[in-house]
Amino acid sequence: MHRRLFIAASVITAIFFIYIVRLGALQLLGVGGVPVKAPAQQADWRRTSVIQRQHSLVIDTGRGDFVDRNGQALTGETYSSLAFFPIDPKALASEQHRLQMKRLAALLGVTAAGLEQYWHQLERPAYWSRQGEQTPIRLAEEQRRKLSELRLDGVKVLPYHNRYLDGFNAAQTIGYISQHPEWMQAEHGKEVEAGRRKLTDLTGGSGLERSLDDLLRGIGRTSAMYFTDGRNMPLQGLGMRLVRPDNGYYPLSVVTTLDLDLQRKLEAYADEAKLKQGAIVVLDARNADIVAIVSRPRMNPRRLESDESAVNHALKAVPPGSVFKLVTEAAALEAGVTSEKETFSCDGEYGKYGLSCWKKGGHGTLTLREGLAQSCNIVFATLGERLTAEQLERTALALGVGRQVGWSTEKPYKLLRRKLRLLPEEEAGSVFYTPEEAGKAGHDQGNAAQPFPEADGGARAQSAIGQRDVRMTPLQAANLIVTLLHGGKVTEPRIVSEIRYANGVRMAKLKSRKAPYSDVYGQISPATARKLMRGMEAVVDHGTGSSIREGRWTVAGKSGTAETALGSVRFNHQWFAGYGPVRKPRYAVAVLSEYRPPDSRNQATAIFRGVMDLLAEAEAEDRNESGTRTPGMQ
Repeated sequence: MHRRLFIAASVITAIFFIYIVRLGALQLLGVGGVPVKAPAQQADWRRTSVIQRQHSLVIDTGRGDFVDRNGQALTGETYSSLAFFPIDPKALASEQHRLQMKRLAALLGVTAAGLEQYWHQLERPAYWSRQGEQTPIRLAEEQRRKLSELRLDGVKVLPYHNRYLDGFNAAQTIGYISQHPEWMQAEHGKEVEAGRRKLTDLTGGSGLERSLDDLLRGIGRTSAMYFTDGRNMPLQGLGMRLVRPDNGYYPLSVVTTLDLDLQRKLEAYADEAKLKQGAIVVLDARNADIVAIVSRPRMNPRRLESDESAVNHALKAVPPGSVFKLVTEAAALEAGVTSEKETFSCDGEYGKYGLSCWKKGGHGTLTLREGLAQSCNIVFATLGERLTAEQLERTALALGVGRQVGWSTEKPYKLLRRKLRLLPEEEAGSVFYTPEEAGKAGHDQGNAAQPFPEADGGARAQSAIGQRDVRMTPLQAANLIVTLLHGGKVTEPRIVSEIRYANGVRMAKLKSRKAPYSDVYGQISPATARKLMRGMEAVVDHGTGSSIREGRWTVAGKSGTAETALGSVRFNHQWFAGYGPVRKPRYAVAVLSEYRPPDSRNQATAIFRGVMDLLAEAEAEDRNESGTRTPGMQ
């Protein structure tokens, strides 16, 4: 008995000794007795042997996606595609395999030789894409079934998570993701050192992708693992393994205030109207929620052809021209330096500062309301000189102009442990400063108490008509209209309403709310707001906006033209900001068309009318589908 145990133990010991010697020989001498020359190779032998046997393909990064207010996807869709894994060409050499390759090539619409060459050159797993296309092929159910029946080693039908949908609406506002090693090191250096992040990880580069990046990044990838032996030949029996995070709460879903159906219509309309550079902003008149936001030129997140295409022109501050006359009139009425009944005389020339009226020969005698309706420069330059610089700028700030107004937090947000601004690219704008100086002066929500500037009569007169250093964003212009509709109360435009877990449970709610610092800036009176609204009705009824009087809704608003230049070439920024329907306002809209020829018609005014008609049509469709009357409809 003891003898047999001794013999068995000796045999087992001898076998282990042989394996240890073999392992040592492989590490010291390499495969086939060839010495391993590089110390790094020798140190990494065991790790390399494992890597040889598994090929990983990322199916889903685990990043959260965006949906519109009705739950329709703004980013992210999963569909079936075809994946190739690199294997030794010898595995493809059998007659049966060559026959299957021909069938595969026929299904993909390529030659068998071309497909074989592609596969031989493949160094890492990849989804199949047609030539010239940026995303993997989308398989129909019949294609998926036929490809699954081929049972080729190294070829698998797998799900693919496509982040950017066809058309990708509200692109600059949602933003893009890409690699930002320098930013990653600067912002998350400790996590990189600890191995929780990599410098090459995709991260938000702009828009909501950037502001919510810490929440969106998720907790890990879902990958497909394909196994081969040391010669890169398929390991039969192991098949495919999916590796995913074991957490049902992720990825998160960000619920926006956007209406995807409206957004699509307005994106198409912007192109149809040939809006080359500018923006369209649509706010819900009831709470300033952003319903749609269009920026041109269009951005392709997979191929940023220029920095300009990534710019969100809805958040860029440019001279507003006569739209700013709403602020000037509000300041003059609040300061008591004029009244609706006062009359002014316009002969076309102001007589100083090089100012003149846009209408040759002038408007003659007109009231304050008619001054707004006809956009008379003489009336508003006169008011500008009556006001102090502080009165004009303080009123602008009280109306949400010259400061950032998008939804943000004053204190660190509990989920991020830092302050949150949903639209990080939003510029503050200015009244008497250039945009750079305005940023330094701190006229934003984070630094409200700042000294007001001194300005001579010329500066005040030019600023009062929306020229000189006055800057405004289309978002601020639309929000200015909502502020007037709310009797002077400034509301923060919101673009995210909720953040939800993957199972649909709400993680956080971002409430609609009044803009902060109203106690610092104050607000205009409801009576002043009503007077401005009557003036905007006159603009469309018989003033500078009378060309858009006819339409599905009766609308009101204010047009604007601001002179600008690129080098020695002069252009105009054309504006229109208003609301509709007049009787029960439902939407506030601002349109900006940049760098238009000086003598061209106001494109923004025409686009405003088209946008309002589309909104009216959409409201009517919703009413018909629901069988109920939509609040706010005429």
